[in-house]
Order: sequence, then C-alpha cells, then structure tokens
Amino acid sequence: MAHLFSPLTIKDVTLRNRIGMSPMTMYRSVDGKMDDFHLMYLGARASGGFGLVFPEQVAIAPEGRTTVHCAGIYDDDQVEGHARVTAMVRGMEAVAGIQLGHTGRNGSEVPPWEGGLQLPPEHPDGWQVSGPSDVPYGCGKRPYPVHALTVPEIKALHRSYADAARRSLDAGYEWLEMHFAHGYLASSFFSPLANHRTDAYGGSLENRARFLLEALDAVREVWPERLPLTMRLGTDDFHPDGVTFEESITAIGWMKEHGLDLADISQGGNTDEMTDPIWNDPSAWVERAARLKREVGIPVTTSWNLGVPANADAAIRSGALDLVLLGRPALANPHWPVWAARELGTTEPFDLVPRDWGFWLQNFRGHGPSVGWPVAEEPQVVRLPAQASPASVAAGSLLDA
Repeated sequence: MAHLFSPLTIKDVTLRNRIGMSPMTMYRSVDGKMDDFHLMYLGARASGGFGLVFPEQVAIAPEGRTTVHCAGIYDDDQVEGHARVTAMVRGMEAVAGIQLGHTGRNGSEVPPWEGGLQLPPEHPDGWQVSGPSDVPYGCGKRPYPVHALTVPEIKALHRSYADAARRSLDAGYEWLEMHFAHGYLASSFFSPLANHRTDAYGGSLENRARFLLEALDAVREVWPERLPLTMRLGTDDFHPDGVTFEESITAIGWMKEHGLDLADISQGGNTDEMTDPIWNDPSAWVERAARLKREVGIPVTTSWNLGVPANADAAIRSGALDLVLLGRPALANPHWPVWAARELGTTEPFDLVPRDWGFWLQNFRGHGPSVGWPVAEEPQVVRLPAQASPASVAAGSLLDA
C-alpha cells in the first residue's frame, strides 16, 4: 500500500516521497528573474524533505505576470536564475518542477497586501490585459477593458508556451505543470463566464478546451517524453453558468490523449460570485480527485487543506491521490515532511533532511525537547474520502507497511 512517504515514479522521474510544495506567487522578482531569495526559499523546502518543489507560477510572457514583481521564463536571460534554483533543489535530493502560465485578464496588478487592485494599461507598472473575449473580471478590483485575443495572437501564445518549456528544460527542471486554473488565461478560455467567442475557441466544451489542448500539444512537442507533463485545471466555477466538474472530467480525458501524465485539480476562479465553494473543507478536493482518477484513469493530485499529516497520508493510502501538494503549510514550516513523519510515527524521520543534519538530529544527547522539534502528538481525526474505508487508511501504525 502506498503512503505519504512512498516513492512516486512518473515517466523517468522518481520523487523520494509524495509530498510536493505547491506553486505560490512571492512577488520577489526583478525583470522576471529568480535571485538569491528564490534560492534560499526553495532550497529550504528541498532540504526540509519535500519530494517535489515548485517556484511560483512562472509567466510565459511579460504581460502574463500578475505584477511586475513576478517571475518569468520568457527571456533567455532568465534561465540562469532558474538554473541556480534547480541545481540547489537537485543537490538536496528533491525534484524541481516548474508551473508555466499566463494571468490573462487577471494581470497588471499590485501585490495583494497593497490591495491587489488592477492597474490601468497606461500605468508604468501596468499593461493591457487580454482574454478570450472583451469581458472584464469585474468585482471592483479588475475593472479595465480586456483585449479579445485574435487567432494569430492565440497561435503566438502557444509558441510562447513551447519556448518557455524549452527554456525550462535548459534550466534543469524535470517536471513541468501548465497552469489552467484560478481565472488565468487558459482557465478563462475554458469557462463560459469569460469566454463568449463564437469561433473555434468558444461555445461548445470541445471549442472551449481547444486553447488548452493546443497549448499542451505545443509543450509536448519540445518537452521530452521521459519527463512528466502535468497541468492544474480549474475544474469548477461554482456558478450555474460556469465550468462544471463533469465537463472537466471529459476535458481531462482529452488531455490524457494529448500526452498529459497527471492532473492537478483546483477551482475555476473565473468569478467571485460563487455558490457553496468547498475551499474551507478539510481535504477539500480529495473526493473529486478520486472520482477523476477512477473515471479517467490518470494519476491525480490537489493542494487544498491537506496540511494535517494524517489527512494527507489518508488521501494517499486510500488511493484517492497519488501526490499531495502543500501551499501555506510549506510556507509555515519548511520542514513539514519531517514534522509529518514524526507525527505519523515513522522510524527514521530525519532521513528526510541532508545526511549531515540528520546525523546530529538523530544522535542528539541531552534534554530531548531542546533540539527544537515539538513532541509528536496522536494523529488527528482523518476525514476520509467517500470511497475509502477506515481499515484502509489507519494512520501512523501502518506507515511503514
């Protein structure tokens, strides 16, 4: 039985465990470049035991960033900073992944702690945002006109995806994820809330998925078959006129036929007017991921509310997830995997950190709590996916099974 600390192999890449750090925008780049901050921040999580480490969503074009402070890989000069990061992550025995994306009509903003407001195109730090149609996001924060992309511009964007994938390979990334969620460009093409086109890229589900499938094809042509190609899809807008999970299952089946190796599911994010979103639920997307895996036959992951070790382990043991992605828990604790291993009762939790650190931590002499690790507690109550049985996910005691 697989568990949280089992290796995971997809194509020719093996993760040392099934814990990944989810992409999170840091607003720390200058001219889209990675620098010493990213080396420190991402290296700390790799040395802390994560099997897969992502930087933030990395833009395929300057106007594909959220702010002027966000990372990109749209220029050859940006490769060096990424290469420093991948070398550090690899040196800490983790796998470096990159998530490529374009913010579409949700770009040209200021950082969220400054209000997250959209800047007008004429602002020195702003630009003309684009999307499938001239439909602003609205909600008071993103009120400016949206440029409806022409077909030649769509084709150029697909070339930008491919060029970014080539640079990602040059930089040493071994796992590539495409960001098709959270109201960004690909997500807006997929959603009828944002996509009002009447040509081959709008209307039917097949047409609304076309931008995504062509982007996937463009990347698959340059990204080696031996390396994983995955995507994060906005699978539900939680709106009666938006994307439904049933549509997403169909679309992911098409993506599998186009070379997708794993599906990472999340929310659509194409409107703030949602009905009963599930993001506050523990293990929010696990049951839906399990359904997707059963119906499409593809490995799955998600990243919502899985920071309780017993819940994360249960999601793997039940077969609902193949990989757990952690966002805020990874920010809160760079050594989350070590903490989880102690909470779940593994015999050698410090094997997850570099060998020299692990030696001293395993051979600590003196007052035990003084080493700085909290005393392990009893595993918390697990919220099981609907199809799992309690016997199949007994946490802690069966971790080394």
